This record gives sequence, C-alpha cells and structure tokens, in this order.
Amino acid sequence: MRERTENRISQRERLVLSAILELYIATGEPVASQAVARFFENKEGLSSATIRNVMADLDELGLLDQPHTSAGRVPTAKAFRYHVEQLQETSRQAAAMGGGQISPMSSEFRGQIEESLSGVSSPQQYLERTSHVLALISSGLGVALASSSTQQLLEHIHFSRLAAGRVLAVLVTRAGAVQDRVLAMDRELSYDELEVAARYLNENFRGWQLDRIRAEVARRVQAEQAEYDRRLKGIEELCRQGALAGDGLGPMLYMEGMANLLAGGLDREHLRQMLAALEAKQRLVELLNAYVDARQHEVRVVVGLEEAMPAMQDLVLIGAPARFGADATGTVAVIAPTRIQYQELMQAVGYVASLSGRVLDGPVH
Repeated sequence: MRERTENRISQRERLVLSAILELYIATGEPVASQAVARFFENKEGLSSATIRNVMADLDELGLLDQPHTSAGRVPTAKAFRYHVEQLQETSRQAAAMGGGQISPMSSEFRGQIEESLSGVSSPQQYLERTSHVLALISSGLGVALASSSTQQLLEHIHFSRLAAGRVLAVLVTRAGAVQDRVLAMDRELSYDELEVAARYLNENFRGWQLDRIRAEVARRVQAEQAEYDRRLKGIEELCRQGALAGDGLGPMLYMEGMANLLAGGLDREHLRQMLAALEAKQRLVELLNAYVDARQHEVRVVVGLEEAMPAMQDLVLIGAPARFGADATGTVAVIAPTRIQYQELMQAVGYVASLSGRVLDGPVH
C-alpha cells in the first residue's frame, strides 16, 4: 500500500475514479476498464491499458475493490468519502467566489419539497412531512428527529381532581405531544386552586421549556415568598410532584421509506440486522445525535455507518440540523445505499433543513 493518500491522487486518477463512481451509481455493477474507456470515448486521451493501470493504482490506495478476479471494480467507502469531500470543496470554492452552487438542485426536487411542506405551521407537521418527502426523493429512508427540548415546550396544561390526594395532570406540548400523569399530592388542593394553578402556568409560561418553568416557579416562590405564598404554593407542589416532568415524552422520531431499503438487493441476513437496528429507535436517535451537530449549519455526510452500527454497512447518512426557535432543535436526514446522487441529495437535505426556521413564523409556502 503506498503511503500517499487519496487527497493527493493525480488528475488522471481523479478522472478515472469519478467515472467509475458515476458508472457504479448508475448501474450498481462492478465497472470494467472497457466501460471506463467507453465513458471517456477517447476525449481524455486515455487508452484501455492506461485505464487498467490507473485502476490498479486506485485499488492499491484502497479506493477500489475487486469482488471477483474476473470482475470489474467497485468503489469502496473510502472512495465515496473522497467523492463527498470533493463535492463539498467545490461548493465552498464556488460560494467563496460568489458563484453559488455549481449544479443547482433540480426543479423536480425543489417542487416536491415545496409541495410537501406547503401549509406546514408546526414542528410536528414539518417533521411528519419531511420524513415523507426525503424518502420520496432519495429512494431511501427519510428521517426527521425533534430533540426532547423541541417537544417539551409548554402549550397547555390542565389539572383535574380525581380523589383524595390524587390529581390528573394533562400536559400538551407545542409539538403536539400529550402526556397524562396522576400526581400523588402531599396536601389536598381544591378545584379552585387547581384552576388557578393551570391558568397561571398557561398564561405565564406558554412556549417555555418544561425544566425552565419548574426552575422559575421555584425561584419566584423563594424570591417573593410573602406575595406569592398563597397563590404559588399549590403550583409549586404540583410541579414538585411531576406535573411538568416530561420524562415520558422523549424525542419525536419520524421515519418513512423502509420499503425503499427493502428493495435495495441486500442479502437476507444483512437485511434482517439492518431492519432490527432501524426499528430500535433509540439507537437511531443516538446515531443522528452523534453525527449531526445542532450547533453547525452545514449538511453532514457520513459514509461507513457500520463503524457506529455494524448492521448499517453499505449505507450512507446525509443529515442537517433543523431549528424551530432559539432553543428548539432537531435533525432531518436521509439514510440510503451508498449508490445515490450525492450532490442533489445533499442540496435537498440542506434545503429542507433551511425551511425549518420558518415553521413557527407561519405556514411554509
């Protein structure tokens, strides 16, 4: 194995590798030197013998693999990573020169995205429709995740007295999640006290994160005990007993397009392992959180997911952070076979993510 890296391959090697990637993405079949020669049609002055030598060099660099002795070559995960890095570098150079995107997203993709997200006015609607449209345009798995903080913004709370020492708290979050919780109270609260507590929380803290509400109620009780004692004591008790715990909510995760992966030609055992991994939603949430940083704005592409989850071999993740306000974040992503049109899907995921910030400002048009 030569010491030089794929970042320092020659122009000729880059041309041949790009041709092999394009042919493999289009056909899914190992690429022979004759196919590469036909691809160039002698425009680059590369003979079949030269192409064979270049392919052997790329093989030594770990960018190509030969499944069978007589077969052509297939790009490795390392080659796909190199391909993505080149696309990103070209895009950055174009942006620095004020030229925008080298190859704009197709009008078909843009139209599908805008039609799917038309009229969206809440994070929940955005996430549901995003998973659908990303599955549609990628022929892979469309994934949309809202962080627990996104879901745990108070929209409304209601209290009902069930029996002595028992209160039912019905919590509705801004994302539309509903949680019922029976609270065991240390002291009796009247119907009037429960009504006052609910009204106070709804009027003062709608749109707040649940943990911030609990901390603020406790702070107000401590800071202005005399004034707030009568009114807030019951509210503090309800909060202390778990009315705003939100621990049963967890992050919202939407997935669509599993059937697309089923049609991908994977062997049965690999398919079984992959489906089991995807159905374990907590593992998928961990995968998204590990690779897509909400503090960043750019699209992240990860080839070689098997390093984090062995069952995800031969799949690629394209993800970007979504934002629903100052504190609420999420992730939109595509999980698909490595044989995809990277540039268009990177642009599509980035475009979908950029629309998330408009959700709470009114319906997306």
